[in-house]
Amino acid sequence: AFILSPATPGPASGTLYREHRVALLHLTHSMSATGRGVTFTINCSGFGWHGADPTALNSVFERRAFRPVTNVSVPTRVNISFTMSAILDVDERLHLFSSFLWLEMVWDNPFISWNPEECEGITKMSMAARNLWLPDIFIIEFMDVDKTPKDLTAYVSNEGRIRYKKPMKVASICNLDIFYFPFDEQNCTLTFSSFLYTVDNMLLGMEKEVWEITDTSQDILQAHGEWELLGINKATAKMSVGANLYDQIAFHVAIRRRPRLYVINLLVPSGFLLAIDALSFYLPVESGNRVPFKITLLLGYNVFLLMMNDLLPTSGTPLISVYFALCLSLMVASLLETIFITHLLHVATTQPPPLPQWLHSLLLSCTSPGRCCPIAPQKRNEGLGLTPTHLPGAKEPEVLAEQRPGPREAELTGCSEWTRAQREHEAQRQHLVELWVQFSHTVDALLFRLYLLFMASSILAIIGLWNT
Repeated sequence: AFILSPATPGPASGTLYREHRVALLHLTHSMSATGRGVTFTINCSGFGWHGADPTALNSVFERRAFRPVTNVSVPTRVNISFTMSAILDVDERLHLFSSFLWLEMVWDNPFISWNPEECEGITKMSMAARNLWLPDIFIIEFMDVDKTPKDLTAYVSNEGRIRYKKPMKVASICNLDIFYFPFDEQNCTLTFSSFLYTVDNMLLGMEKEVWEITDTSQDILQAHGEWELLGINKATAKMSVGANLYDQIAFHVAIRRRPRLYVINLLVPSGFLLAIDALSFYLPVESGNRVPFKITLLLGYNVFLLMMNDLLPTSGTPLISVYFALCLSLMVASLLETIFITHLLHVATTQPPPLPQWLHSLLLSCTSPGRCCPIAPQKRNEGLGLTPTHLPGAKEPEVLAEQRPGPREAELTGCSEWTRAQREHEAQRQHLVELWVQFSHTVDALLFRLYLLFMASSILAIIGLWNT
């Protein structure tokens, strides 16, 4: 169908209509008599008054099954360009890149031409694409059935240049690298080539420059989607299939994910939970509330990971999974550390074992960092508040030999000595408990510093990898 719908011939147009028929017969006879034809000009006078004559291009429509050339040894040059109007989806599991394109193909048909002066200044028509020869351009990476509408139109100029545009929903295979998810950039390829025609019959060219394709696509691309278009690059190469050589043009489409959704829903809550776990070290371990708090926090973090699992890629091991595993490991390590300190305090308060000498020296060094040289045992005991009589095995000074108490005094002295020994034993035990408690707090502070150091270094390392 033409863009100018045919009008019903009236009495005043009968003569013009008969002239068109005569011109058409002359064109058909010329093409059939010579095989290739020497005259391809279409007489379209009167089109502006009475509409296009539907029979004026019958001779061209009948040749739509053949490549439109006057010399079969000359390849047809098809210029292509496209506009990417939407990035629909990127499937990390199937490695599919879904987009919506407007593909434009331009080629010349030497069998179509007319004089605009005889056609009321008409230089362009639109006609049904099914009536024309169409190049079989396809995308090599295409992994779905082509659902392009069939009833499309093409624009034909008076010089025989045909411009055909069609919308395409393209689901193409793409080698995705999700290691840096959600700060990843992907590079997918769209390769246009002919399915049947080799380089002897068809050559591909560019209708627009690559920067024009990129700018137009970025202008009309949906701005609120998950992906943004970074750029499009072109590469031309020949594809060899057996003894046949096919022309092709490859476009490398660079896209980048917008990470705001994943930062807000994944990274920020995980960071908050990890910070709360670190701050829980300031809870007094003697109160017994730190272990239940950490267990509750750990269970909450597992529930958070289960709820946010749908946002994570289902294939591969992205860096964010390493980050989540690291956070979970740090929470488990802090819980184990709290359990160890709680057990240590329980042992220290119920049945404190003797403090080893090396541990005693280490504790003294930790509590007094300025001391670098070994000191005497008595000074160490004084630094910890012990007197020689409070140490195990220490004895009171001997009573003078000349002072010999009587029986009553000996009994009172024995009771007093037993009471004094009991008090000394309790004092030694209490001091030993204090030493073990002090050691437990020192170990707790040391492990907390190691926890912070490991957490900070690990998170900085992951951030550094994301930045690269």
